[in-house]
Amino acid sequence: MTVYFNGSYIDKADVSISPDDRGFVFGDGVYEVARAEDGALFQLDAHRRRLARSLEAIRIHDVDPDALWERVRGLLPRNGLDAGPAKVYLQVTRGAAPRQHAFPDASTEPTVYARASAHEPPLARWRNGVKVILRPDQRWDRCDIKSLNYLPNVLANQAAQEAGAYEALLVRDGFVTEGSHSSVAAVFDGTVTVHPFTNRTLPGITREVVLELCEDLGRPVETFPVAVDALPDADELFLMGTTTGVMPIVQVDDWTVGDGTPGPVAQELLAAFRALEPA
Repeated sequence: MTVYFNGSYIDKADVSISPDDRGFVFGDGVYEVARAEDGALFQLDAHRRRLARSLEAIRIHDVDPDALWERVRGLLPRNGLDAGPAKVYLQVTRGAAPRQHAFPDASTEPTVYARASAHEPPLARWRNGVKVILRPDQRWDRCDIKSLNYLPNVLANQAAQEAGAYEALLVRDGFVTEGSHSSVAAVFDGTVTVHPFTNRTLPGITREVVLELCEDLGRPVETFPVAVDALPDADELFLMGTTTGVMPIVQVDDWTVGDGTPGPVAQELLAAFRALEPA
């Protein structure tokens, strides 16, 4: 596998990251995951903006997101992934420096790593829907930054896997915020309801695409937190994410959503989403 590392395309086996790298020691960095189709990155501008926002939020300034994404895109043909579906992962840390909590010397070079891999769309899960569980949202208060600090998400998703579920919906102060690796929406009487963007939610790119599709389809949207107690009253629930797409939820913990099959709104939005061209 050819990867991108600190300015060069090299074999993955040749990558060497310092044990003093602040991403390893502190989780001091940010990342992005983007989907590709036939060599073109889906919603590239949105991913570019979000990476730039995350870098600015944690004050890593010596990275050019535009030039970096061009290098990331170059991984697709180098790995034979310029035909069909694929995904890319990009990570930037503050770099390697002696361990101290405050920022290192300004001359410290960020560490940049990116890889590309094949991606198989989750066709069976789209067709049948998935189970989710509810877990407490124990994340820090800057969930709007796509940082490497994902331990609460990891623990929540592991709990989901152990429960035979696809995802964990996170609950804070009695309201559902999002999933451990996806956004979530509820449908009440045909209206798609999503949590507003705050410091406690990630600005999901697929979420924004889906809301634009709702507008195109004449589907009403409301933006307000959904109480966990109101979830059983929803006609439909669905997840949204880069590799998740629009994923119908048919079970939450031990109760069934709607009639236990993917609902018409999620199916309509999934079809519209899959018809989009990379842009």
